[in-house]
Amino acid sequence: MSEMVDNARRIADAVSVPVIADADTGYGHALNVIRTVQAYERAGVAAIHIEDQLAPKKCGHLEGKQLIPAAEMVQKICAAIDARNSSDFAIIARTDARAVEGLDRALERAHLYREAGADILFVEAPENEREIETIARTLRGVPLLFNWAEGGKTPPVSLKHLHELGFRIVIFPISALLIATQAINKALEVIKQQGTPVSVMAHMTPFREFVNSLGFAEIQEVENRFGQSSQYRDAASDRCSSTVDRQKDSHT
Repeated sequence: MSEMVDNARRIADAVSVPVIADADTGYGHALNVIRTVQAYERAGVAAIHIEDQLAPKKCGHLEGKQLIPAAEMVQKICAAIDARNSSDFAIIARTDARAVEGLDRALERAHLYREAGADILFVEAPENEREIETIARTLRGVPLLFNWAEGGKTPPVSLKHLHELGFRIVIFPISALLIATQAINKALEVIKQQGTPVSVMAHMTPFREFVNSLGFAEIQEVENRFGQSSQYRDAASDRCSSTVDRQKDSHT
């Protein structure tokens, strides 16, 4: 949990849009969920989703998942709602029951989780468009999250259609990662075979563009203001020293 919270904090610090974090099973029972919610909220994220799998959990689109009893998940949601400081921090209840107990039972669980206070519902891994439409119809009026899991059990659906069905949030969890992995593997293979990446350089992000995307321009501005030359640093040091001396005199 602490590793994931650290990741979430860095992401939230780096962007100006709301961040949704995956909190897995809440990292334990209801008491652990309380600590999880408090840690993520302090990290600055806007929402977390907690699922009803038995730990150790599995990816929602892999086989062999096991579930905790619905009543236990309800207690986790109640604990999460009670633990948050602000109602703006959203609790997303995810159920993985589709693959284990069937869609009808997954929808029953979703209703229970909503009654327990979940702000948003997330029915994981529907297996065809009819099931997606059934989820939207059965849970109409409730904020819903759709997981656009590339290559998983759920078929690709257009964003327009999902909006028409009533889904409020659509996440794309691994699109960039899968694309980046393929590109990295290709570049490493070229370097291994050819000795340099020259033949794939046309496909690379230009170096200057890359460093600027990391905030290099802002770093240069700070350096120009506070550390451009020794003369500038000496003058700044004198000013800082004078300020400290004045503060000491005022305290005396």
